[in-house]
Parts: sequence; C-alpha cells; structure tokens
Amino acid sequence: MSNGLKPRKEIEVSLTWDLSHIFKTEEEYEKAMKEIIEESKIIESTYKGKLNASETILKCVEEFEKVCIKGILTGDYAYLALSVDQTNSDSQTRLTKNDMMLSEVFSRLTFIESELKETDDKILDEAINKTEKYKIFLEDIKRSKPHTLHPEVEKALASLSPVLGFPGSLYEQTKSTDMDFGKFEARGEEHPLSFVLFENNYQVERDTEIRRAAFDAFSKKIKEYQNTIASAYQAQVQKEKIMSTMRKHNSVFDYLLFDQKVDRELYDRQIDVIMETLAPHMRKYAELIKRVYKLDEVTFADLKVSIDPDYDPHVTIEESKKYIEGALSVMGEDYLNLVMKAYDERWVDFAQNIGKSTGGFCATPYSVHPYILLSWNGLMSEVFTLVHELGHAGHFMLSQQYNNLFNESPSLYFIEAPSTINEMLLCNYLVKQQDDPRFKRWVLSSMISNTYYHNFVTHLLEAAYQREVYKIIDDGGSVYAQKLSEIKKGVLEKFWGDSVIINEGAELTWMRQPHYYMGLYPYTYSAGLTVATEVSQRILSEGEKAVGDWKNVLKSGGTKTPVELAKMAGVDITTDKPLLDTIEYIGSLIDQIIALTDEIERG
Repeated sequence: MSNGLKPRKEIEVSLTWDLSHIFKTEEEYEKAMKEIIEESKIIESTYKGKLNASETILKCVEEFEKVCIKGILTGDYAYLALSVDQTNSDSQTRLTKNDMMLSEVFSRLTFIESELKETDDKILDEAINKTEKYKIFLEDIKRSKPHTLHPEVEKALASLSPVLGFPGSLYEQTKSTDMDFGKFEARGEEHPLSFVLFENNYQVERDTEIRRAAFDAFSKKIKEYQNTIASAYQAQVQKEKIMSTMRKHNSVFDYLLFDQKVDRELYDRQIDVIMETLAPHMRKYAELIKRVYKLDEVTFADLKVSIDPDYDPHVTIEESKKYIEGALSVMGEDYLNLVMKAYDERWVDFAQNIGKSTGGFCATPYSVHPYILLSWNGLMSEVFTLVHELGHAGHFMLSQQYNNLFNESPSLYFIEAPSTINEMLLCNYLVKQQDDPRFKRWVLSSMISNTYYHNFVTHLLEAAYQREVYKIIDDGGSVYAQKLSEIKKGVLEKFWGDSVIINEGAELTWMRQPHYYMGLYPYTYSAGLTVATEVSQRILSEGEKAVGDWKNVLKSGGTKTPVELAKMAGVDITTDKPLLDTIEYIGSLIDQIIALTDEIERG
C-alpha cells in the first residue's frame, strides 16, 4: 500500500464504473477499431474530391458522423480505463494505440471539412436548407471559412494531434505517476500524502496544524516539478498562439473564444467584475474563518475549511441517494429517474486508489450513458461534487436524445450551467429540511465553500491568472516557472488584499489544475454558475414553468449560442445584471452565515 491508498486491483467492484456498457469485451473494442479504419477508407474513396452537390454532401456528413461516434466510443473506453489507474501499462498502451489510430483516421477524413470550406456558398446553402439534422454543423463550417488552412496543412495538423496534445498528457502523467508525496509529520505523527489525499482531505482538514503541515509538504513536493510543468505549459500556450496566427485570428483570445461563440466583452466582464465586486464579500468570509477557528491570521492554506467542522456530516454512498433524490425531485420524475440510474447501472467510479486521476469529471460516450469519476471521501462536500457531475450527466443524456453528435454539446461558456444549477438545487433542498440555526449555517456555508468558492473563486482566480499569461504570449513573450508563480501570487494578493496571508506555496497553485490545457475554460465555471443562480431563483419562485424552460435548454444542446440558451432560461447575459445579482446573492449568503454564527455563539 502506498500513501494509504490501495492498488486498483484491490478495490471493490461495487465502487467502480462498468466500462462493459461501451464494449462488452476487448475483442469487441478491437473489432470497432478495425471498423473505424475500414469505414474511413471507404468514405475517402467514395467522397474525396466529389463534395460538389448538396445531396452528396449530406450523405458524406452522415457517414462521417457514424465514424466519429465509433471513434468517441473507442477513445472514451481507452481514456476512462486509464483515468482510474495511470500505473496500468496495458491501459497506457491501449490509449496510445487508440490515439494513433484515431489520428490516422481523422487525418484521412480532414478532406471533408477542407472541401466543404472550399465549396461555393450557394451549394453549401442548398445543403443547409435541405437538412435540419446537420444544419448547425454546416453553418459552423461556413462560419470558420476565413480561418481555414490549406487542406494538406489541415491534414498534417490532424496527424499531429497526439503530439499537439502532449503538453496536457505530460502534465497529467507527471502529476499522477511521478510525484511521490510520501508522508508528512504533524502532531507528532506521520500522515500519508498524495495529490488526491491533499485535494480531497487535507485542504478541508479541521486541525490547523495538520492542514498547514500538509499544505507545506504538498507544496514542497510539487515545487520539485515546477520547471517540467512550466515547460509543458509554455509549449501549450505557445502552440495556441501559433495556431491563432496561422488561422488569422487577431489574438490568441479571439482564437480560443471562436468555438465558444462568445465575444471578448463577455469573457473580460466575467473576470473584471468578479475580481472587483466579489472580493470584498470573500474577504469578509475569510475574516469569519479566522474568527471561527480562532486563528491569529488566515493563510491561503486555511481558505477551504468548513465553517463548522464538527457539524460537517459524514455521508455514505448509500446515504447520498436521499440527498440527490430530494434535491432533484423539483426537476420532475423524468429527469430524476434518468440521473438516478447512475447508482444501479454503475455510472460512477467512487474509489480512491493508487494512480487514479484527481478531481471529478463526467464523460458521456454518445449513445451509451455518462461515466462519472470521483474519489469518494465520505464528506458532504462529495455529495455536492456528485450532484454537480450528475448535472452534466442529465444534460448530455437529454441533449443526445434530441440532437445528433455534432449538435450535442453547447459552447464551453455554457457547459457548467447545468452542473452548477444542481448544486444550487441541493442547497435549496437542504436549507428547507430544518430550522436549527446550526444546520442552516452548515448548509449556507457549504454553498459558499463548495459551490461558490469552487466556481467563483478558485476557477475565477485561475482565469484571471490565465488571462495575464495569454497577454504575455500574445505580445510575443514567453513564460517560465518563476514568472508563472509571480503572476499567480499577484492575482491572489489582488483578490484577497490584507485579509489573507498568501503564504509560501500558494503561488504554485498554477501547477494544480489540468484546466490550463483546455483553452479558456476556467472562467466558464463562474459564467455557468451565474446562469445557474438566476435560473435556480426562478425555479424557487415560478416552479414548473421555470423547470420546463430549463429542460428545453438542456435538450437544445449546441443548437444555440450561450446568449440564446440563457435567454431561453430567462437570463440576459449581454448585461452586467445577472453577474451583479449573483455576487449580491453570494454576499447575502455570507451575511446570513455571519448572523447565524452570532446567534449560535450567543447560545
């Protein structure tokens, strides 16, 4: 046993997800691999050089979709197997082989997009008018025409996709398999440490000495890898800058926001308004932590603790069902039944084991069902994570029922709204369960520490840091470990002011998230939660009408822009109002928590 974690082979099957729902056997998986290769060759020989009539275009796109679906299934099957045990050499080999196969296949099929982008608009419009199913796909092709490269260049880039994705892979590999944290000492005892144990347990540890010692030991270890990870990140952002120039975008920001269908104004507003307007509320919250824990000073290592650790209930996986059912029943029986299948059908990997990816995510292989990765720590915070990922699951299940593969996913800007609204519904449900002030304080503080802190603070500060990095890259500069730490520390100090000591190790927070290898992703958490906050308030006040509107949004998938989707839900994100309303709501929650603390202390 290493760092208190078991090897994967010793984990109970009931705690693991069931990948046999994608492929029953390894032979079935291998057969699908061969079919993808053969079908791609048939598409190439049948359609290459012939996409000059609307009927031919539509037939080709239909065949292309079928190959893409099979590619997603083999890709997810290989990736999900490795994500739960990155020490498994068979899984590493399978994923590498799959990546190379898909790279070859999609390199072969780049002619489809290239030829469509060279097709006369009149023929494209004719095809668009003949189809509802592939309308958005073809309109997006038309929209991206000005940013298209020569067909041979597009083919070469597709062939290089495994290499171009290498910085993110290197980061994950370094974090999951190379870093051995060993043990640390606190209170005269040795404690096991790993990336997962730190992120899931020690960050929220109620004992200040143990929590801070864990933070110091964790920071010391990741610092040993700062130059490697900085080099990986530099390669990532440099690649994105080169691609933005090649594709004739005005800046790397325009390039990264293009597929999100969001303009720079919405992106900048999200960061600027929160940095300025939310900061005073969160500083007040930091002062409350200081008061409750009787600290001389609040450090960065103290910010994720529970306001009432003695009241933070332990929750078993079985007990989590009643919370999920209670919270999501407001969404109607159809939605509730859909997401509750997660338990019986083993959609969720709950285990903590050696080599498992950190954090949580939801993958939804098209036409199968979602797969959710967690590392269940038995705390209520994990129920929030689970209900969050079930929000993604319910969204993509509904989206896939009503949309083809190319239309299933909305803009990245909107992707976190369906997940964070589920967290809001959980809080709304819990706060109604009893009038006890201590219970209410626990629920509201969970809302702050889990839902809002995670999405509006942690990820938003990532976004503010990330924006500074891209500004340097856009101006032709480069970044290295010391510079990245300097930028991160500056962002943290600006937000927290004098309320929080940004202690040594806090500046290394840029090393802790895979989000930086996913474009302009971090800011979308707060964007999604802004929409979610407004919609959850509508559900509370309007009930069924608001729920119906929201379900229609979920079913719409990627057929509308973020602005259009938000409008369907009754939210206008072209103005500051939803964001300012949300920040005011966060402030009101913090004021309620302080008032409840006063009441509890008065006895």
